[in-house]
Amino acid sequence: FEDTAVSYYQQAMKCPCFSLVSLEKKEIIVGCCVFVTCRQHNWPLTMGTVCMLLYANKELFATTYLRFLKELALDVPALSLINLVKTHLNSFKLFQMSSNIPNKFVEDKEQLLARTVQMVELASETWLVTGRHPIPIITAAAFLAWQSLRPIDRLTCSLSQFCKLAGVDTPRPAHQRLKEMLQILLQMASQLSWLQVLQVNRKNVAKYIGDLLRHRRVLLRAAFRVVDTIESCSPESSAAAPLQRIEGGVTATGEMPKCGSERAPLLPPCVLNPKKKLRTADPGPESSAITGDEPILDSEIEQYIRTPEETERISRAQAASGFPDMPGLQP
Repeated sequence: FEDTAVSYYQQAMKCPCFSLVSLEKKEIIVGCCVFVTCRQHNWPLTMGTVCMLLYANKELFATTYLRFLKELALDVPALSLINLVKTHLNSFKLFQMSSNIPNKFVEDKEQLLARTVQMVELASETWLVTGRHPIPIITAAAFLAWQSLRPIDRLTCSLSQFCKLAGVDTPRPAHQRLKEMLQILLQMASQLSWLQVLQVNRKNVAKYIGDLLRHRRVLLRAAFRVVDTIESCSPESSAAAPLQRIEGGVTATGEMPKCGSERAPLLPPCVLNPKKKLRTADPGPESSAITGDEPILDSEIEQYIRTPEETERISRAQAASGFPDMPGLQP
């Protein structure tokens, strides 16, 4: 491993774009060499870990890393998401009692790892992983898994508090990934008959994650089958509670709907909730009006009507200049 990383560094220093850089950037290039070498040998090392060890700026590291791959024409294999889950959970400080972590928050490492892997697999099956950074998804999955293992003591704990207890940073998109996972869990819970009589919402659905994961294949097929269930509800109940239906099959209060509506299909969130594109305003009649300041081409000058006096002046000018065929000065 060491020889490979050293070889990459020597190649990088021969590139003109890397030969005259600051000491900080040279340290980042060293980190890029180690990162690429580990990834090529299937080591589940993340870019965030390298940045933490080097105390490097993440944006600068990412920019340098892309340039590094381009200049050296390197091919880096994709990282296994399951291996990344194991690596990320190894940095958690929830597996041993300490003065900062109460006993009710301490969890067995193997149990948390197994439940988190199941949650990440569920996220992958429901298009929550595609095109996303993995760390926020893993963090949200670990939080829900941790809550589900001891829900009585942990349901009141927030994601930010969980990350603080674990000794890790809270990724900015983790809260959005958590909302998306809760949405999936609520749609799955709506298919379990014994949960339909309970008040299942975003705050307590983690209590039933074990049952939902145990039957997730069947529940996912039922939850995301696009069917119109209006016939199963009477017209009176449908008209009485029109505000209870929202896209995705969950009410505005975060609870499961009492009677069904059209459920969201199994599509990526970016398709279900596309971002609004900015539209450029159509040019109005004022912007297209002629102002008189437009440039006039030589070929257009010939179209203007000239008086006999102008024609005579042009002829004299051509004779004096010695260029009878000057463009734009033909009588």
